[in-house]
Amino acid sequence: MIQAAGPRNCLQANDWICGEYVRSRGQELLDATVQHVWITVASVAIGLLIAFPLALLARQRRGAAGPVLGLTTILYTVPSLAMFALLTPLFGVSAAVVVTGLVLYSLTILVRNILAGLQAVPEEVREAARGMGYGPLRLLFQVELPLALPALMAGLRIATVSTVAMTTIGAVVGFGGLGNLIDSGMQGFFKAEVLTASVLCVLLALIADLLLVGVQRALTPWTRAGRAGTGGAGAGGKDEEGTGGRDGKGGTGGGRPGAGRTRGLGRERKAVA
Repeated sequence: MIQAAGPRNCLQANDWICGEYVRSRGQELLDATVQHVWITVASVAIGLLIAFPLALLARQRRGAAGPVLGLTTILYTVPSLAMFALLTPLFGVSAAVVVTGLVLYSLTILVRNILAGLQAVPEEVREAARGMGYGPLRLLFQVELPLALPALMAGLRIATVSTVAMTTIGAVVGFGGLGNLIDSGMQGFFKAEVLTASVLCVLLALIADLLLVGVQRALTPWTRAGRAGTGGAGAGGKDEEGTGGRDGKGGTGGGRPGAGRTRGLGRERKAVA
């Protein structure tokens, strides 16, 4: 007598998409995701803390710009496996190896973008602020840094997404977050484990990027106001140099970056007078 076949088990069939794997390995996936997130956050945060003074040094002293940018570029060219191997004698087989390597990789992106943002601040804005009595620190944090935020945030977004991807390589020392699952899945050709961990890694990168976009919009409200104003001017047929109509950005309009902030400094200066 032929018995009816039981329900098909996607784990036994080794399917790529398997809901049973997610249900049965939920805690394992959660632990790997948490490790992936904290390694990424720690690496990017430390990288930003190191990159900011390096960018300031490169801007203040022209002779330091070349060595700083050159060193960070050289570090970025070192293969990740070689980097982790070189760091293992210093930190042992630990998460510090992965975090340190990712910090070094993030520097070339963060330093260049911070430096580019600071250098793009119009000189007339600096002069207006100095004329109002702004000291170096106040000028940096209240005038230059806010205007440099778009470039800084662009670099931070790139560095964060890159770090999410490169964290998986930490699986070679056992601290790769979701990369550990991808590595073990590849060794045993466990399709559901490989695909699920890879999809979660992609989702982490997308969520991190969207969060940073939201932070940038919250910290730079004047950029949206500037785009709205220049967009209205372009609709009326008068757009200086026609940039708003040509490149579709809608926020350039031929205006100089920081022009709105310059007018604000001018008004504040009149009020003080």
